[in-house]
Amino acid sequence: MEHAPPFLASLVIGLAAAFGFGLAARALRMPPLVGYLVAGVAIGPYTPGVAIDGAFTRTMAEVGVGLLLFGVGLHFQPRDLLAVWRVAVPGATAQVAIGTLMGTALGMALPGLGFGPAMVFGLTLAIASTAVATRALEERGRLSGEAGRIAMGWLVLQDLLVVLGLVLVPAASGEAGEGMAGAVLVALLKLAAFATLMLVAGRRLLPWALQQVARSGSRELFTLAVVVVALGVAFEASALFGVSFALGAFFAGAILGESDLGHQAAAETLPLQRIFAAIFFVSVGMLLNPARLLDAPVTSILALATVLIGTGGASFALLIALRVTPAIAATVAASLAQIGEFSFVLMELAIGQGILPDSLRGPVLLGSFGAILLMPLTFRLLAALAARIPRRAPPGAEGRSRLAASLPRMEDHAILVGYGRVGVLVAAALRRHSLPFVVVEDDRHRTEVLTRQSVPVLWGNATQPEMLEAAHAARARLLIVTLPLAWEARRVVELARAANPGIEVTVRAHHDSEVDWLYAQDSSGLAVMGEREVALGIADFAMRRMGVAAGTAQETVDLLRRRRVADAAVAGLGA
Repeated sequence: MEHAPPFLASLVIGLAAAFGFGLAARALRMPPLVGYLVAGVAIGPYTPGVAIDGAFTRTMAEVGVGLLLFGVGLHFQPRDLLAVWRVAVPGATAQVAIGTLMGTALGMALPGLGFGPAMVFGLTLAIASTAVATRALEERGRLSGEAGRIAMGWLVLQDLLVVLGLVLVPAASGEAGEGMAGAVLVALLKLAAFATLMLVAGRRLLPWALQQVARSGSRELFTLAVVVVALGVAFEASALFGVSFALGAFFAGAILGESDLGHQAAAETLPLQRIFAAIFFVSVGMLLNPARLLDAPVTSILALATVLIGTGGASFALLIALRVTPAIAATVAASLAQIGEFSFVLMELAIGQGILPDSLRGPVLLGSFGAILLMPLTFRLLAALAARIPRRAPPGAEGRSRLAASLPRMEDHAILVGYGRVGVLVAAALRRHSLPFVVVEDDRHRTEVLTRQSVPVLWGNATQPEMLEAAHAARARLLIVTLPLAWEARRVVELARAANPGIEVTVRAHHDSEVDWLYAQDSSGLAVMGEREVALGIADFAMRRMGVAAGTAQETVDLLRRRRVADAAVAGLGA
């Protein structure tokens, strides 16, 4: 190892540590990113033993954030973001203001910190990490839904505020004068110029260029071209327009997402996104000095509380005030209840210019580290709080109520909850045979599409009793739940059974425990696990081609479908 180039050694050690600790975190039923953070602490410069090059790792981390945001942008077209500006603009602005004021109050309580530096300290505690939020939403299957769109609109506006923050930070040191207003104006003009360039020229040039590469028939060149576009636009945004690297990559993805090449571009970059995102979280862990954690324990704990309340709590309250449904508000707020890369940039800039003392680096890092570690608990707590909030009609609820009233009196019908990739196929099968069903979907765009197709649909969250009542659950024959989250699926099933004890149920499941729960409620129901159904489909095909009678093969499939994977492996097919 001593003869290996330092950068190569850093890359190998960083990835190996991320894998090892990520695997351990998964074994403990925790998100892998917790393992990545611990890996960073283990191989960081403040921990005895192996240490890797911090500057190189931070560079790779910035690449990771850029690729991650590029991938997110591919799935969020500009019209999707414009649809949530009503919530994102006032909500994110107010949340950053609240978080900054709370952090400023904490800073003012510290000895030797004036109002200006305290405000910079407050701003570092008010900006959520886009990389952390998108990964958290992706792990819970909520990135492509309404919660994901609101979160991305919120985060994009936060990033724009950071651009202004980087310009205004010198003002806290008293060095700004008459030129500060001009500097802010220049920053805004650069941002507007970049956005105009992307919308006017980039919308035409980038898809055209990738189309030419795709016609060459070389998948390798297409993958390379996608990466060049993602990182090239991000670098141009940073170097020429003063826009953050991550925000530039997001804009590039959003522009390409409008073309028919978007899905393939996303598929080609996904492995790279996952690898470099892991390096990002390792780099965050490397910043933490375990020996300095107790230097300012009270300040560190208060900084963590400020992040959780000033960002997570304020976001939840503002979303509820903006009439977002409680369940979606809880998901968005929980994903935002943390700080990350842009907070570190602001912190290092302020420390480098002598605005903040070096002693505040620890509280900011601990606030970030602790908030990320607590994210699973934050999601559960806010979800529980959302369930206790009386439902208030969101914007457009009057239209939804009229739609519910216009539904024909339905009996012996199916209720399809969720119209994503799974639900759309189920609906197609039901429509093919003219079977009566009604869709419950919380994505407004999908609801409008179904309405134009004359499909009975209700816009709202099915975890609320009013939605199932509007869907005539008391007279329904079948409930089909395709939601990705287990707690949401359980809530919907419980509400449906309360309204109609005899309703049959089929749910989308991800773990054996979810299957066991459904069968404990009703042995005649069906819990479908994606990977298991793929295996059963292949097994059924194999048995029939190998001479097993169709009826016998089906009996085996039915038997294995109700067994745990481990039990089936032990028992064997002949059991």
